[in-house]
Amino acid sequence: MRRQLFDADHDAFRETVRAFCAQEIVPHHDRWEEAGIVPRELWTAAGAAGLLGFMMPPEYGGGGVRDFRFNAVLIEELTRARASGVGFTIHTDINSAYLLDYASDEQKARWLPSFCSGETVTAIAMTEPGAGSDLQGIRTTAVRDGDQYVLNGQKTFISNGILADLVIVVAKTDPEAGYQGISLLVVERGMAGFERGRNLDKIGLKAQDTAELFFDDVRVPAANLLGEQGQGFVYLMEKLPQERLTIAVVAAAACENVLESTLQYVKDRKAFGRPIGSFQNSRFVLAELATETQIARVFVDRCIEELTAGTLTVSEAAMAKWWTTELQKKVVDRCLQLYGGYGFMTEYPIAKAYLDTRVQTIDGGTTEIMKEIIGRTLGV
Repeated sequence: MRRQLFDADHDAFRETVRAFCAQEIVPHHDRWEEAGIVPRELWTAAGAAGLLGFMMPPEYGGGGVRDFRFNAVLIEELTRARASGVGFTIHTDINSAYLLDYASDEQKARWLPSFCSGETVTAIAMTEPGAGSDLQGIRTTAVRDGDQYVLNGQKTFISNGILADLVIVVAKTDPEAGYQGISLLVVERGMAGFERGRNLDKIGLKAQDTAELFFDDVRVPAANLLGEQGQGFVYLMEKLPQERLTIAVVAAAACENVLESTLQYVKDRKAFGRPIGSFQNSRFVLAELATETQIARVFVDRCIEELTAGTLTVSEAAMAKWWTTELQKKVVDRCLQLYGGYGFMTEYPIAKAYLDTRVQTIDGGTTEIMKEIIGRTLGV
């Protein structure tokens, strides 16, 4: 089914991203997986290519085009290149929205030029050892002391956690005020008391640096408060739909990519004197996966249109997130089965896809949380 989402500008951007991936990422990604991190030079190269700040105003070195379809192009091409360890989307899809909508002019002048150039890598710190999807359960605190906040607490599973120079931290500025006591503080590399733990060892996304962050009496200038004090929970709720759609875009693109490579494999691989794709069971499996992948694509593209228009709802984003990521798990698992023993070998991309996929139904809110969100909108 022909996609009608993109115009000539998006197509040109896709060619730029595809060429960047082919030259700067694909030849090196295996080595980055062994190292557990990508080099900072990749970020500055991406900044120079215009891949990081296309949504930011031109006066800060950005492209001046806030259109999530460009984000979708970047996501799809990174997924197509199997660049699972490149943390650009944390930067471009999540943190860019917070900085654009809630940062003051003074903060934008300080942070956005290096955001666009890739000299500043960003992260967002929500999850804690005892608080995942329940953001109201966080224990990190920030107590106002004159023109500073004294920040104490711990965060975990933070993507870009090792490389990050700028971290948006979710903290309680008024522990007695419930969700109205949550604020967002921007912590910068080098602030006294801000420490990083180890680069966490994950079953997938091996080149993506994921870390624990520790805050021990970190004195954060009040000038680094993002937006208004006590409005952090509201800001998070406003931006989580975009984060969840980002995950759905990855899922839909991953389904297409895995299905395409599997179709080629079953045409070439023979058993009992004929291609394994010619057996009825194989055809039925592939027909089912192709149909569901197409349905996912149509729905995700429609959600992208809604987000671009500013009309995507929380429940629609939750629907996209849970259904496409569960489908991604199904597609990868059933395609791996068609590879037989070769699918169990990590030298085959399908095996890496199997490992990288597993987190999709967890991060950004679990499948169970997505269903709870949707259920509440149904009045039950």
